[in-house]
Amino acid sequence: MSNSFVIAAALLLAPALGAPAPAPQVTVPASFGPDSQVSAMVQPSTTGYRVEVLENGYTSATYHGPYTGTPTTIGAVNGPTTLASSIATQPLNPTATYYNTEGVPLNPLPAPYTPAGGLGTNGSLPRYMVNSDFDFESIALGLYQEWIELDLFHDGLVRFTDEEFTVAGLGPEARSLIEFMADQESGHATLLTNMLGERAPKQCVYNYPYTTVREWVDFMQRLTRFGESGVWGFINHLDSREVGQLLAQSIATEARQQQIFRQMSGLTPMDVWFENGWPQSWAWTMLAQYISYCPENTTRLAWQNFPTLHILNNANINRYSPNDTAQDGSETVGSRITDPSRSNITAGSCQNLNVTGYGCGPAIARNKSEPLSFPGKKVLFQWEAPGQTVGPNNSYVTATSAGAPKFVGWSQQLNLTYSPLTVTGNNIGYTYQPEGYVYDSDGIINGTMAVMLTDLDLYVTPFNTSLLNPHIVALGLYQAG
Repeated sequence: MSNSFVIAAALLLAPALGAPAPAPQVTVPASFGPDSQVSAMVQPSTTGYRVEVLENGYTSATYHGPYTGTPTTIGAVNGPTTLASSIATQPLNPTATYYNTEGVPLNPLPAPYTPAGGLGTNGSLPRYMVNSDFDFESIALGLYQEWIELDLFHDGLVRFTDEEFTVAGLGPEARSLIEFMADQESGHATLLTNMLGERAPKQCVYNYPYTTVREWVDFMQRLTRFGESGVWGFINHLDSREVGQLLAQSIATEARQQQIFRQMSGLTPMDVWFENGWPQSWAWTMLAQYISYCPENTTRLAWQNFPTLHILNNANINRYSPNDTAQDGSETVGSRITDPSRSNITAGSCQNLNVTGYGCGPAIARNKSEPLSFPGKKVLFQWEAPGQTVGPNNSYVTATSAGAPKFVGWSQQLNLTYSPLTVTGNNIGYTYQPEGYVYDSDGIINGTMAVMLTDLDLYVTPFNTSLLNPHIVALGLYQAG
């Protein structure tokens, strides 16, 4: 396979985000429920199925549903041998000693206007190919992500009618923008395929949880969150700096997509000062649950699939009083980690409510008078035991090497923060959402974020978060804001 590739540039005149706002509901509630009904504590192209073209001109695979066959291979792919059960924490790199107290270059410049240092700056010809097993498995995961996004963005355009989009506040211009984002995924998939070579994974068949336009858009803002964060977590560990360069140029686009889907969901587009990076196994755990079939001999991945952590009172983004969300998990569409909030609630919907601070129709920006979560909120958990079959052809198995869960890890922005877990039954427990700040008024916990149960409150930072993997009991996605 040729190592060459084409980077296509396109100029898009951004359309308006949505159609004119739907008319306000006839009876505007006089009040929006109590401040909280939640217990709280104050605290310091598809293979195997043809693509169809619908009357509206959009294309999608003809089948989306569960896998019904028998897997012929089980488990993550392995190398010739495994050298250790985990990677131990090491001292600081002894060569990491540079510190500039002068504010000017300390070493000779190799060329005019060129400070000494940097990687890949010596004039050698770039090679845009993966350069290690770590690179291959990471970019292959990224390609699995690009393939599902390509299919997903098209699927809703085909599945829902123009009338359903209009009711959801998304007009033709918004649909055109989503179609453009699907086209972006085609380019991203081509790029990653070229950097992997002949064993690059192919597109699969997928099983989605949504039944309405709002659930589709909500699902996309969650899926692009783990797609984006899953890359930020490994990109600076790649052996190939050239691959990292091109990957950064594609994942910056994904970040914009996630922001747009949040706007279409009636959420604030930006709610943190820093985006969070995740290890590959976190992203693969969330992604694999939505893949049904893959073509024969599709390249398999080495990453871990963690057991699912259900957040029983994860805030329903479709409520004007999100803390009235049911406490039993019934307001999540299904039982997979990133399933969206149910949109067809019978009372308390914010979807067509044109009241500042409470409406949640598509908009450039939204501020919620009652937040989706808050420090001190009692968060209810239920988690699965390992050994469940998941992923393509049900051929991967959830696994954990951790002991009994003792803590809840909250991964957001520059921090991984812990709170104590109280176990109340068989794989059931709770914690209280912790409070803390990154800098100034920037609260640590916000947005769409990863949470996990752990057996140890291990200190990790954004560059070594994967050291926590052996201690993770179950993994979930929290809708904090």
